[in-house]
Amino acid sequence: MTQWLDVAARDDIPDDDVIGVDLGGKSLALYGVEGEVYATDNICTHGHARLCDGFLEGHEIECPLHQGRFDIRSGKAMCAPLTEDVRTYPIKVEDGRVLVELP
Repeated sequence: MTQWLDVAARDDIPDDDVIGVDLGGKSLALYGVEGEVYATDNICTHGHARLCDGFLEGHEIECPLHQGRFDIRSGKAMCAPLTEDVRTYPIKVEDGRVLVELP
């Protein structure tokens, strides 16, 4: 069973930037790109680094530890040293609040 959980105000997620949030023991990265919001796990699949500390360029987040990049729309690992995709989560915005769907 899945549920939609309120994670942040839309205004708290700047365009062309990423923030980290903790929700029920889960660490998520929220990205603002071209007026849209995206969500992934906040921990890199290669090393234990927080993606919210990385560099966001377009729809790609670069891990701050080993410079691997993920596509934030699909979670796809884009280059070495990454071999495993990062998990993404559905997002919706209602009444100025960002909701994420968690299993």
